[in-house]
Amino acid sequence: MAAVPKTAAAAPPPLAGAPHDHAGHAMPGAPPMSATMAHEMGHRGMDMSAMVRDMRNRFWICLIFTVPILVYAPMGGMFKPPAPPFGLPLDLWLFGIASAAILYPSWPFFVAAWRGLKTGTLGMAMLVVLSVGTGYLFSTLTTFFFKGGGQFFEAVAMLLVFVLLGHWLEMRARAGASSAIKALMQLAPAKASVIRNGVETEVPTAQVLAGEIIVMRPGAKIPVDGTVESGESSVDESMLTGESMPVQKHPGATVIGSTINKSGSFRYKATRVGSDSALAQIVKLVQDAQNSKAPAQLLADKAAQWLVIAAIVSGLATFAVWFFLIGQPLLLALTLTITVFVIACPDALGLATPMAVMVSTSLGAKHGILFKNASALEEATKLNVIVFDKTGTLTLGQPEVVAIVTAQGISEDALLIAAAAVEQGSDHPLAQAIQRRAAKLTVVAPTGFKSLDGMGASADTAGGTVYLGNRLLMDTQKLALGSLEADATRLQGDGRTVVHVAQAGRVMGLIAIADAIRPTSKAAMTKLRERGIEVIMLTGDNAATARRIAKDLGIDSVLADVLPGQKAAKLKELQAAGKKVGMVGDGVNDAPALTQADVGFAIGAGTDVAMESADVVLMKSDPYDVVAAIELSHATLRTMHQNLWWAVGYNVIAFPLAAGVLYPFVLSPQVAALSMSGSTLIVAANALMLKRTRLAGIRQAAKGSANPASAAPPVRAEN
Repeated sequence: MAAVPKTAAAAPPPLAGAPHDHAGHAMPGAPPMSATMAHEMGHRGMDMSAMVRDMRNRFWICLIFTVPILVYAPMGGMFKPPAPPFGLPLDLWLFGIASAAILYPSWPFFVAAWRGLKTGTLGMAMLVVLSVGTGYLFSTLTTFFFKGGGQFFEAVAMLLVFVLLGHWLEMRARAGASSAIKALMQLAPAKASVIRNGVETEVPTAQVLAGEIIVMRPGAKIPVDGTVESGESSVDESMLTGESMPVQKHPGATVIGSTINKSGSFRYKATRVGSDSALAQIVKLVQDAQNSKAPAQLLADKAAQWLVIAAIVSGLATFAVWFFLIGQPLLLALTLTITVFVIACPDALGLATPMAVMVSTSLGAKHGILFKNASALEEATKLNVIVFDKTGTLTLGQPEVVAIVTAQGISEDALLIAAAAVEQGSDHPLAQAIQRRAAKLTVVAPTGFKSLDGMGASADTAGGTVYLGNRLLMDTQKLALGSLEADATRLQGDGRTVVHVAQAGRVMGLIAIADAIRPTSKAAMTKLRERGIEVIMLTGDNAATARRIAKDLGIDSVLADVLPGQKAAKLKELQAAGKKVGMVGDGVNDAPALTQADVGFAIGAGTDVAMESADVVLMKSDPYDVVAAIELSHATLRTMHQNLWWAVGYNVIAFPLAAGVLYPFVLSPQVAALSMSGSTLIVAANALMLKRTRLAGIRQAAKGSANPASAAPPVRAEN
């Protein structure tokens, strides 16, 4: 076997004029998903991961400086504070450390609030500015100009800690969506062996030109799309088509970039390179789907819009009534106004959804269900259609022996021993399936092995010469199937690959090979239908195989022979009809559809690209975990709603108290901040209660049984 050429550890520099090329595949030029957020929050020039790190750093800086503020100015006078260091006055010392705790950490919210004002948008950032900004400004003025007016830096700093924590958790949950594009681009090999000036030369894939001849050896990745000129081989195209069986390639056949050459050597002419390649088109589909998929509008954002208006109106009304109508001193009117703004600070509101998301994602992770963003938790509760890829999702994704038919007087073991003798040492998927089935049998190494192109192979054994292959091989050797003829026709009609085995001039039997169904697939389909969710199977495989698998699983709707780009289009059609669509897949060919879906579920045993493109990753590769994920989503959304009602309801009640309606009983800014912190703790405690929620889907999946539903035995794709 020829040596496989090594590929470079990293992609070569791209060609001029294609600044986003990787390995010859041009990155479509759409703006990244995080660009708008980066602009709004003052993170210009940062990618999403850098924005998360920046928010994390601001949270820790705020927390570190808030601790000494609480030590020197305890909220509510809970204990006697120590004397400030260096003999500094307490107010100046608090001003210094409060400035460190507030100014830098809160800056992104001021940027976002300003830009929101320019566009007429009122949101969470404006609430933060109202409470933190006015509180800090008032405390600063009392430090230098209104002596004795009272500081409440501790209230402002504590509120900001909670706000930053909530924002950091939310951003961390949303990070990573654009990684799918990078993972796709890294699929192509870095180098290609090209014939130039009559000499084989290794060049960066990005420099391969259309029309050039490329040399392929066993085990190497195909660099670009093209047409075979000479030689024969089998190519693994599962990353694009989903078909688990390698495809035979002869002169004139089309090969696709980033697929894997398996067994032979050949030369082919490059026809589509750069942005014209099949892989680049998949990249474009994923990117288009990402950019067209609007993020879920969380209830907290809607509440924040109204809370901003309520806070501004209540604050201004409080000042006007106390200062102008009642005629109280300016300091009292300002204090009550600031108290209203402090009450309006969205610390509980800001934590209402991130805390629930954090707890539920942790719970899911314990059971191998990884939610990548908060919108997936929300959208999963609305799904009424779930589309399953076949290969590697509902099935195991590799060929297995699913049926054996023997001639009269021949045992299954004798048939397997003869077949395994010929297949010893082969890395062909069909050969490996036979070897796995015969693993417990004693197989003696044969002699005189011959590969018969397009038909199979032969070898000499102690029992005579064994011929193993397709029907053409039997006909060529003039070996009659006899009574096995009907069985061969039936198995082929069911979509199986039929391997014929003959020894010493007699056909011994048939070995049917197919992609076996996962043990829990049928139970998952049954459970989803019980929940009123329509199940559709979508596959690039042939119609006969697709119908057989669907029949075994009880799936009525089947879409077969669907190309990668068409998968996303099929989902768009369902969405255009008003459906909320989930997609479950495992391969590169599923990436555009996973991204296009309202919620994409990736099988953990699948490709990195599929997992990057999806919203939810099922690490146990168990289709039944889709049921568990939906159960968890419903419980999480219920907790989110409870938290939001509490946070908003608390503000509605607290506003009149903060405005001095019960005067002379009034809330000071410190007490308001303390009560807001208590509200936040209630929200956090309710989110933590999510861990105790009894989730039927999760419980069944956690048992580790091959059969979650006791009434549904494991399914095998055999008759």
